[in-house]
Amino acid sequence: MAEPTTGTGSGPVALCTSPLAHLEDRMRAATVTGVRGVALTERPFLTMVNLRVDPASEAADRVAKALGTPLPQQCGHTTASGAHTIVWLGPDEWLVLSEGTFVAAGLKEALGADPGSVVDVSANRTTLELGGPAARQVLEKGCPLDLHPRVFGPGRAVSTTVGPVAVLLWQVDDEPTYRLFPRSSFADYLARWLIDAMSECRGPEVP
Repeated sequence: MAEPTTGTGSGPVALCTSPLAHLEDRMRAATVTGVRGVALTERPFLTMVNLRVDPASEAADRVAKALGTPLPQQCGHTTASGAHTIVWLGPDEWLVLSEGTFVAAGLKEALGADPGSVVDVSANRTTLELGGPAARQVLEKGCPLDLHPRVFGPGRAVSTTVGPVAVLLWQVDDEPTYRLFPRSSFADYLARWLIDAMSECRGPEVP
């Protein structure tokens, strides 16, 4: 049995166990190589902050300055700067994804007393990364979106479903690599669904 994936450092964070630590070996064993290659991993403990603010306000300008990038203004769009990626969720709502810490504190300071909200939701979801030449084909088994490159490419992120699970789906690069953000309570089901979908990539492609 694999050792649980835990946080680093000292204190309570070091004792955290990721939602999918128990499936680490199964995800690794599901990896397929070659022209139909695909791999699935968990990227636990990313910082996720839900942000709500009037995009036309001075507060939004201060928040953008704090993040180092403008807030995306259209459905499906993302912006990025350094460790931060900002995903559009609604006309006045975004999800800030970050490799850094203390993001919420900085955004609360930027928001000040103006209308809006900053909520750290890091414990609400985990992150699955699916990548490889066949990654899109695996997702297409259960995702209703048109994921063809002419429609959905790097930097695009939308709320959708994969199988029966609601996720935020973000395409990271042209490989393609996707990151899926399910609620932690549904992560086990989604990971097992993806592992099963990946198994067909071991056989020859059906013409």
